[in-house]
Amino acid sequence: MSVKIERELTPVERWEDLPRMMAEMQLAVREAILRHKQAGNPICTWRDGQVVWIQPEDIPVEACPGED
Repeated sequence: MSVKIERELTPVERWEDLPRMMAEMQLAVREAILRHKQAGNPICTWRDGQVVWIQPEDIPVEACPGED
């Protein structure tokens, strides 16, 4: 069984690589959350059927890569 190197994948094969796409989307969301926290901007989320605003100081650190 051979593993294709990414540069050998066709655009359709890359599009169909759902685990990779999900990982990239999760990284993008985490980076956006970090930028909001660093800029002092709140974020919103969906909890118990309602939109809830989270203040920057209340954004969980584990949601932000590189934060200690």
